[in-house]
Amino acid sequence: MAALLPGEWIKNWEKGGKSEFVQLCRALSENKNHDVGFRDIQQALYELAYHVVRGNLKHDQASNVLGDVIEFREDMPSILADVFCILDIETSCLEEKNKRDHFTQLVLACLYLVSDTVLKERLDPETLESLGLIKQSQQFNQKSVKIKTKLFYKQQKFNLLREENEGYAKLIAELGQDLSGNMTSDLILENIKSLIGCFNLDPNRVLDIILEVYECRPEYDDFFVPLIESYMYMCEPQTLCHILGFKFKFYQDPSGETPSSLYRVAAVLLQHNLIDLEDLYVHLLPGDNAITEEHRREIVEAKQIVRKLTMVVLSSEKTEEKEKEKEKEEEKTEKPPDNQKLGLLEALLKIGDWHHAQSIMDQMPPFYATSHKPIAVALCQLVHVTIEPLYRRVGVPKGAKGSPISSLPNKRAPKQAESFEELRKEVFSMLCYLGPHLSHDPILFAKVVRLGKAFMKEFQSDGSKQEDKEKMETLFSCLLSITDQVLLPSLSLMDCNACMSEELWGMFKTFPYQYRYRLYGQWKNETYNSHPLLVKVKAQTIDRAKYIMKRLTKENVKPSGRQIGKLSHSNPTILFDYILSQIQKYDNLITPVVDSLKYLTSLNYDVLAYCIIEALANPEKERMKHDDTTISSWLQSLASFCGAVFRKYPIELAGLLQYVANQLKAGKSFDLLILKEVVQKMAGIEITEEMTMEQLEAMTGGEQLKAEGGYFGQIRNTKKSSQRLKDALLDHDLALPLCLLMAQQRNGVIFQEGGEKHLKLVGKLYDQCHDTLVQFGGFLASNLSTEDYIKRVPSIDVLCNEFHTPHDAAFFLSRPMYAHHISSKYDELKKAEKGNKQQHKVHKYITSCELVMAPVHEAVISLHLPKVWDDISPQFYATFWSLTMYDLAVPHSSYDREVNKLKVQMKAIDDNQEMPPNKKKKEKERCTALQDKLLEEEKKQLEHVQRVLQRLKLEKDNWLLAKSTKNETITKFLQLCIFPRCIFSAIDAVYCAHFVELVHQQKTPNFSTLLCYDRVFSDIIYTVASCTENEASRYGRFLCCMLETVTRWHSDRVIYEKECGNYPGFLTILRATGFDGGNKADQLDYENFRHVVHKWHYKLTKASVHCLETGEYTHIRNILIVLTKILPWYPKVLNLGQALERRVHKICQEEKEKRPDLYALAMGYSGQLKSRKPFMIPENEFHHKDPPARNAVPATVQNGPGGAGMPTSLTINTVRLEEGTTEETDKLKEKSQGVVKVINKTVNATPKVTTSNGNSASNSKIIKEKDDKEKSGKEKDKEKKDKTPAATPEMKALGKDGKEKLKEERANKEEKPREIKEKTPKSDKEKEKVKKEEKASKEEKSKTVVTIIESKSTAEKEREKEPSRERDLSKEMKSKENAKGGEKVPVAGSLKSPVPRSETSESEREQKRRKVDTHSSPSHSSTVKGTAVLPKVPLVSENYSSSRVISVHFLQDNLNELKDSSAKHYINHTTPTLSKSKEREVEKKDLDKSRERSREREKKDEKDRKDRKRDHSNNDREVPQDSTKRRKEENGTTGSSKHSKSESPSDSPRLNEKEKEKSKSKSSGKEKGDSIKAEKMEKSSSGSKKESRHDKEKAEKKEKRDSTGGKEEKKHHKSSDKHR
Repeated sequence: MAALLPGEWIKNWEKGGKSEFVQLCRALSENKNHDVGFRDIQQALYELAYHVVRGNLKHDQASNVLGDVIEFREDMPSILADVFCILDIETSCLEEKNKRDHFTQLVLACLYLVSDTVLKERLDPETLESLGLIKQSQQFNQKSVKIKTKLFYKQQKFNLLREENEGYAKLIAELGQDLSGNMTSDLILENIKSLIGCFNLDPNRVLDIILEVYECRPEYDDFFVPLIESYMYMCEPQTLCHILGFKFKFYQDPSGETPSSLYRVAAVLLQHNLIDLEDLYVHLLPGDNAITEEHRREIVEAKQIVRKLTMVVLSSEKTEEKEKEKEKEEEKTEKPPDNQKLGLLEALLKIGDWHHAQSIMDQMPPFYATSHKPIAVALCQLVHVTIEPLYRRVGVPKGAKGSPISSLPNKRAPKQAESFEELRKEVFSMLCYLGPHLSHDPILFAKVVRLGKAFMKEFQSDGSKQEDKEKMETLFSCLLSITDQVLLPSLSLMDCNACMSEELWGMFKTFPYQYRYRLYGQWKNETYNSHPLLVKVKAQTIDRAKYIMKRLTKENVKPSGRQIGKLSHSNPTILFDYILSQIQKYDNLITPVVDSLKYLTSLNYDVLAYCIIEALANPEKERMKHDDTTISSWLQSLASFCGAVFRKYPIELAGLLQYVANQLKAGKSFDLLILKEVVQKMAGIEITEEMTMEQLEAMTGGEQLKAEGGYFGQIRNTKKSSQRLKDALLDHDLALPLCLLMAQQRNGVIFQEGGEKHLKLVGKLYDQCHDTLVQFGGFLASNLSTEDYIKRVPSIDVLCNEFHTPHDAAFFLSRPMYAHHISSKYDELKKAEKGNKQQHKVHKYITSCELVMAPVHEAVISLHLPKVWDDISPQFYATFWSLTMYDLAVPHSSYDREVNKLKVQMKAIDDNQEMPPNKKKKEKERCTALQDKLLEEEKKQLEHVQRVLQRLKLEKDNWLLAKSTKNETITKFLQLCIFPRCIFSAIDAVYCAHFVELVHQQKTPNFSTLLCYDRVFSDIIYTVASCTENEASRYGRFLCCMLETVTRWHSDRVIYEKECGNYPGFLTILRATGFDGGNKADQLDYENFRHVVHKWHYKLTKASVHCLETGEYTHIRNILIVLTKILPWYPKVLNLGQALERRVHKICQEEKEKRPDLYALAMGYSGQLKSRKPFMIPENEFHHKDPPARNAVPATVQNGPGGAGMPTSLTINTVRLEEGTTEETDKLKEKSQGVVKVINKTVNATPKVTTSNGNSASNSKIIKEKDDKEKSGKEKDKEKKDKTPAATPEMKALGKDGKEKLKEERANKEEKPREIKEKTPKSDKEKEKVKKEEKASKEEKSKTVVTIIESKSTAEKEREKEPSRERDLSKEMKSKENAKGGEKVPVAGSLKSPVPRSETSESEREQKRRKVDTHSSPSHSSTVKGTAVLPKVPLVSENYSSSRVISVHFLQDNLNELKDSSAKHYINHTTPTLSKSKEREVEKKDLDKSRERSREREKKDEKDRKDRKRDHSNNDREVPQDSTKRRKEENGTTGSSKHSKSESPSDSPRLNEKEKEKSKSKSSGKEKGDSIKAEKMEKSSSGSKKESRHDKEKAEKKEKRDSTGGKEEKKHHKSSDKHR
């Protein structure tokens, strides 16, 4: 630093240096910058003194100058003392003594300028001593130490109240005075300071007293808070917190209780940030660890209580002990230790310091703080205040006044919410901390819910900006969270508050059901585990629910219902969960439970819907019973409960319907059961297969007739419930999706869902799916308005091609739409033109039909291949599918029946004396109104039906185009129209039958009624086998109606002539040129028609027996159902009835233990069949048989081709063979062409061919006569056999035996005596058999073998009876029938393989069969549903096209076939009877005889073949090839292949294995023995009837018997060798 005092000044001190220095000092002291001046003066003085010390200036010169300068500043002496202090330190360190002396002299010279005190303060004690200012430096040091100790280390004794009370008394008086005047905290603070000073008061104690007074005067916040704030400036910051901490500490004794006033003061100080929460929190008890531990303990205790509640208590003592324990526990919990943290928290909430309160709650376990009621109540109060303005604006219900809540006086309290956004920011977090404890304040609960409702109203109204929408979305999700975490749990803790439940529903109903159900799910499955209190509540609810449910009966529904209602207000999810679990176990609870639910709130009903869906969707529950064949009973119970509860109470259905739709989407159809029940109960639409014919008839009328006579229960009061169901479907767009899903799922049931499931279950599910579709479609058709329906259902081509809806279902859905359309168009046209004549109306109706149906005709073209429309027109197809029974016929009898019922009712009302008059009047009015409605409806329907028939009359000529063949037309008609629709519903089954009759009555061109009926009856095996249970029932109804028509025509010649005589449908020659009805010769006459009907009956019997013998569950069940349905019209012929009866009886015996459901069906049918027996007639009464004529050949020649006497069999064959179906393979075409050639030649008058092909009229007479005799003989035989004990096991064979025995007798009269002798031992043997059969089931088998061989050999003999050519062609025809796959039951040719085949030969035969028969593929097994139906139609057609309608031998052959089939299938179910030893004996005796016979037969057979070849070489070149091939097949392979055909293909592999085993186990000898036994049986039976015969017949019979016997035996021998 530059020197302020230059050296020149010192040298020239006296001259000018002194004055310069004084000027410098003056200048420096006048400097305005105080600090700079001070430092410079210091330096100037220091330099001057330093020159003196060094000796450059004398000390007196310096002291003089300093004396001049000292006046310039006040602090100049102090500055000078500082300079001396520094120089003192510096000089004391120097070694030069003179400098130290100079310094001493200077100080001494300046003593008058600086006071002694200052120097004593600043200079060293030694210096002071040398200057003489003090005596001794040592004493001085000691004295200063004492003073310092006294000053800094000795504590001053303040006045602590006990020494001097006056100061504190004055302080308390000061603080306690009236503060309402002008007193401010600043004034008081000054007074307090004075008192502290005056009375030497302890400042900390003063602060403590201020806090004490504040506690007592809490209303003066505005005074005390500023006072404390100002006072704190005088204290350290921590002081206040420490004082409060000491105060809290004082109350922490076990017995101490902290006063609320202290909590409040602490809270206010916290709110004003005068203390920190962290600082105060450590002073409070209990510690956080203790709180956590307590919370854990509460949870454990809650769980223990739950455990105790669920425990089974055995004795009353235990319950008493438990009660004592509970009391003790309650006493313990009554005195909880003082929790200062919670006290402070409560105080914070009360004054509105939410920020600090939140911090405290965050330190504790969730909901721990609010589980203490005072805190919950305080927080509720804070929420009340915060939401007040918003609630007053939007939440108050109309007309309610409410009590406004004033805001907190505290400016630091949370801001009151004016908008929903503010509500979210402030209030929602408070509610989240409250959680379930909002239950303490129901009023606040209601307010929050009402705010939620107001928000939802705003949220759902459109028109807000995008930003607002996002905010609203956020708010909505927050509202859902609040509902989940706060509102629902709080409701659980409220004590059955129904009003809150309803209030909550007001908000809930604005949520979509998806959100509601999500909330219920959380509430049920998660909420109850989140808090100890809720855990207890759940246990108590279940306990109470158990108590109520144990006592619930039909009698105490009301009181129990009230209890259930009470319990449900708070905890519906838990209660319903338990109730539903009980319903699933005990379905008898359903009715009382449904009745007892009438005291529920709307919210509870909604929760119930959710609980039902959750129970249905329970993944742990199996939907099938353990046997995997039936739907579980829990599901059935739930479905039934659903229907009842949704009908009775206003519960929203959307969720349930969506659940069913989702399940269908996922390919699961079990849950359709629910939809079925709901629709049935809510809409009153029943779907049942058990409808009576009366009900079915009523169902074809109008809506009123349906309601009165069509259902089992009276349908009442379904208007509201069906409206609700309709609204639910339309609002959520579920009507069409459900239909489409069901329609698609029908096939999904089989091909996707069916997979591993039992066939029976798959059928059940398919039926359920189909029935529900029909029921649901019916509901939509009757409940949706025309506009709604048309708007929702797309056109038929869209339905089928885009939505892949099966055609039957698509038309089912579209049908009501067409009807609506047509009727509305018709009404329009009527209004437009007021022509009242009937024909005008009809014309308008037809016009409206054309308008509506034209687009449909276009649309249906895309549904099938173009070649389909060659035979039937799209118009015909659409007409068939769009009409219903309502359009075809008026059920007059039903209308009459219902009207009569009402008349009876009215009469009963009149007669009732007890009924009050006004009620009588009402009831009578109701009945009269109903009667008028019915009559009006009948009239309306009659007009409608007449219009429809007029329309059909006009349309009919364009219906059937028959561009290929008329045969093909029938095929298409059956395949695309009749078969799919007749199994769709019971009414559709009736409709199909009526429609066929209608088409016949309309004389529709190209429609052969005869062909159509023949196809339907000829072979029903395929169709029956591929039906489900309900479809079989409907198919049965269809057959029943068809049979009814046929029986009516059959019953009376007059009716036949009137309804069929001159109709194109009964032409037997169908010419390609079209309709030619004038030629009477072409018509089928009445007698021949009766023959045809008998053939149909026979075919039905054959098919039925076949199905019954397969052993297949589906075949047996379905055929029994069908037979039960057609019982009114079939069987009519005694012998057919008996054959059936025996087979059914066998089923009863076989299935009793194995399959009880089949047993029940069979027993039911058996009983009904027996009751029909008196109405059955012998065959000769059923169709007339001519007496035998001898001149067979001449008659044939006389008949001539195409003449009146020409047998119908021939003509119909001609027809059929002209029209070979396009679906046949080339091979089949060749065959049919071959036969055509033959027939053409026949028509050109070749008598031989006539005989061989169709059998001449006289020939047919002969053989009819034979058949008559055979049959009557057979009946007698049957009676005889029934008497013998062997009747039971021989059941199947009986039918065959009679016939064969007769033949035997006719063939060989001479042998009668021998036969009679042999008869007796045979019957004895049979008796033995019976006994053994009763003992063991095995024994049945050998008997069957006996009967089989017997039937086979006799059938062969019968074939031998025919003249050789006849026999040949009959064989050809038969083999053709078989080749074409029509009749599955084997023909006579198949009789030649009595021995069971091995599997390898079986497969070869299968292949051969497939080559010949393109249609009978293994897909006809009952497992393939739906798909198999279509190919069946050609099969049926082929069968008929190649068989003869009134063939000469059809009865003989067919009966043989029937017997064969029954015998063959018997193998599958029976086991040998005869003991082995007896068998061996018989074998040995008869072995040689049989061998000889077989050789002879073979030789004769060869001769016959040669003859035949010669005869036919010219006429039928192709026929012999076929016939020989078939003959080979008959003799070797075809027999077995036919046999395999006759079984269900699905069965055959398994049966073959069985046969293989049997064939291994049996020796060939056994079989030979059996064949011999068979012969014996024939012989014995042949003696049963004694009649005269023509010699010619005798000779023929003898010859035939010999030849067939030889053949039979030889073959038998060969086959047995093979097995060896």
